Amino acid sequence: MAFQQALSGLNGASKAIDVISNNIANSSTIGFKGAQTVFGDIYAAALNGASAGVQVGIGTSVGAVAQSFNQGNITPTDNPLDIAINGAGFFRVVKSDGSVGYTRNGQYEINKDGFLTNSAGYRLTGYPANSLGQILPASPTDIRLDTSDLQPKETASVDLGINLDSRATVPTVPFTSTAAQPIPDPLSYNSSTSVTMFDSLGNSHIYTMYFVKTGGGTWDMHTSVDGGQTAGPTALSFDSGGVLTSTMPLTMSAPIAASFGANSPISFQLDFTGSTQYGSAFGVNKQLQDGFASGRLSGITIGSDGTLQGRYSNGQSKVLGQIVLANFANPNGLVSLGQNLWAEAPESGQPLVGSPGTGSQGLLQAGALEESNTDLTSSLVNLITQQRNYQANSQSIKTQDTILNTLVNLG
Repeated sequence: MAFQQALSGLNGASKAIDVISNNIANSSTIGFKGAQTVFGDIYAAALNGASAGVQVGIGTSVGAVAQSFNQGNITPTDNPLDIAINGAGFFRVVKSDGSVGYTRNGQYEINKDGFLTNSAGYRLTGYPANSLGQILPASPTDIRLDTSDLQPKETASVDLGINLDSRATVPTVPFTSTAAQPIPDPLSYNSSTSVTMFDSLGNSHIYTMYFVKTGGGTWDMHTSVDGGQTAGPTALSFDSGGVLTSTMPLTMSAPIAASFGANSPISFQLDFTGSTQYGSAFGVNKQLQDGFASGRLSGITIGSDGTLQGRYSNGQSKVLGQIVLANFANPNGLVSLGQNLWAEAPESGQPLVGSPGTGSQGLLQAGALEESNTDLTSSLVNLITQQRNYQANSQSIKTQDTILNTLVNLG
């Protein structure tokens, strides 16, 4: 029987060496999860009724090869499309034939069709976003980046915060602006400022405001677009404490030249809320407007919650989608497919899909990768241990062979 015991020991040690060697070979594989061999002893069924203390086992068997899903080290990279999972969960990826895989390898690139794919051709999945950049949480679908130009937005509101100098005097020169001479005489107004606005096609326009003092706390505002003839006036009033008393916002209209091909005029709300009339020099404290020109996708930012945000050449940003993660009740029940991929199996349970940071899902770290969780030092020590086990089992066979030779020689 010692031959059978030793042979099972040789097979077990050989399998353990295979597992350890595979761990060592993949010590530089991104997202790799090391494994260990689980052994179980064997007893003959015919001896099950034997008295305790006199049973002799007949060897060992490999019960399982269990993977360790402990967190690997996270290393920063220079690629914004490299993504590391910090915590539990797997990336959900789909191949063109519809087969679904799960992986911890976060090395992705944009293919010619705009999909985020890994080296095996699997597409990363997540939740899509609508034209307004709102996430639509439903069944995960392939993430495709919309590389078309960002549609321009016509200015609809302008917020200005200014201070008009209460010490200013009423101009003695009348404020005039004609088609022949649109630019008013500087002596006919006290202060001026301008803001850039955008029409329906994203063309920029300079909207200029001229402020003319008409009394102790009253002012007239005249406006022009792109240096054209002014419109107005619009009255502004302040109380004795320098606080604006005029009703805000003002509904304004800015006509633009037909050559631009855009809607004309630009109708918008002009809000001077917070503006003052103090005894200090004219100044602009706030200037905001909500329009912008068209823009091209210039970069991508991935948030810890998996949100994909596109950055555009016009300084705007837009949500393009959200990466999802999947987790399992028993990750060790997953079937390994190679290339850092696993597949769902009955033993793993069904995938629990959700956004990063929700439920049991970990968070994402963009511009970084999760290294293999193989510990080279312990793996090399275990390799030596299994080598000794293999040698010891070989010695058992040699000893049994010597005993048999002795018995044969006695005959």
